[in-house]
Amino acid sequence: MHAFPALLLALLLVLPAFSQAPPAPDVAGRIRQVETHLSPALRIEGQPAVTFNLTDRMRHYKVPAVSIAVVNNGRIEWARAYGHPGRDSLRKADTLTLFQAASISKPVAALAALHLVEKDKLDLDADVNKYLKTWKVKDSRFTADKPVTLRGLLTHSAGLTVHGFRGYARGEAVPTLRQVLDGSKPANSAAVVADTTPGSRWRYSGGGYVLMQQLVEDVTGTDFERTMQRLVLGPAGMKHSTYAQPLTPSLQARASIGHASDGRPVPGDWHTYPERAAAGLWTTPSDLARYILAVQQSRQGQSNRILSREMTDRMLTKGIGGWGLGPRLGGEKEELLFSHGGSNEGYRCEMHGFVTGGRGVVVMTNSDNGGDLIAEIIRSVSHAYGWEAFKPVAKKRARLTAEELKAFAGTYVEREQGLRIQVTPGDNALMVKQLWNGRERTLFAEAGLHFYTNDEGAPVVFDAAANGTITGMLVPGPLKFTREP
Repeated sequence: MHAFPALLLALLLVLPAFSQAPPAPDVAGRIRQVETHLSPALRIEGQPAVTFNLTDRMRHYKVPAVSIAVVNNGRIEWARAYGHPGRDSLRKADTLTLFQAASISKPVAALAALHLVEKDKLDLDADVNKYLKTWKVKDSRFTADKPVTLRGLLTHSAGLTVHGFRGYARGEAVPTLRQVLDGSKPANSAAVVADTTPGSRWRYSGGGYVLMQQLVEDVTGTDFERTMQRLVLGPAGMKHSTYAQPLTPSLQARASIGHASDGRPVPGDWHTYPERAAAGLWTTPSDLARYILAVQQSRQGQSNRILSREMTDRMLTKGIGGWGLGPRLGGEKEELLFSHGGSNEGYRCEMHGFVTGGRGVVVMTNSDNGGDLIAEIIRSVSHAYGWEAFKPVAKKRARLTAEELKAFAGTYVEREQGLRIQVTPGDNALMVKQLWNGRERTLFAEAGLHFYTNDEGAPVVFDAAANGTITGMLVPGPLKFTREP
């Protein structure tokens, strides 16, 4: 608990950086609760709950700007921006400050492709080469029996390569869309090819969305930016959003600057992403909240300016990997969520909308450190609004002796990818080091062979032989590691 003067100071520090009509008293109370009750992902039973205020956590994570929009009862109930567009900026961020949406570009872009399906310009399950004009998926043994389809592209199950894109710094040559697909200079990513049988597995593929971008351009005969404005952004009321890459000079003054994890600005302020459908949307949380509302209203049959209710239902039906036709889907029934996160150079963001109940939240930041802060903010929003989703994980913590912890020590290897983990005893915990990237984590004991990570409470389960000797471990992913002799 904070003393009253300290709490008052914290509230003053996080006052939104723009002027508007004051919110209703109950909404104002929720905003204050969100701003002062950020929480970690893990809560240890028997220990007092830990909460933070937003200003302190922005400083802790070196995040210059945070922008939030909350959807409640079928409307944008409030939106606030905090901090500054750049570390060295004197100007304050506001709700019109632009952020790179990164991979949240994908579910928004998917609406255009689905709209074209409804207009009989595309077929979800036809070979995309039937429609492609300027580029074709190369034939291979993987596509001999099952072609690449739009459904596969939208659900990350088309068997295509290239996970994501790192963009192009200011001054670097920017490739054409065809050069990106071919992986030819000046593209800095590999060629997009089918190396797995389409439909056989889920594997995230930004390359698939770049191909979808080409597909939309070939079918409409119009560049992707204009098509998105006409088919999606305009009808959804997302008037502060654009797929322009590079960002037009007239909008650059409203853009936030990306920042690295050490707090330094990205050289040249931000990267350009010609992979528009995969990573190229500039937007605000309020506009992404309008995307959430458009989907919710379409499914309810209240407004079908972009998609019919039937197509929206298809979009929100879980497929392979729990993915819909664009968004990630999680939860069940009244708690079914359509979501996506984003991670571009210097930007992190997250969007969640409930399929029912007119609820949702969007948080955008201009820092590579934004992910952990976003999770804390969303947990605070969830608590303030009484949502069942996004609650901290509650865990019991068992005490183990040094000798008991020593039994788990060793090197563990994941055979398929060659990943190796080093486990050593710590102070009533196990210390885990990922040898492929040097990242270190702590495991707390829960009971028997069951442990969990100290940051998110993710379960880690060890295997043991009949004589009690530890033989392996299963970590979230899931990945199976075997202990080396």
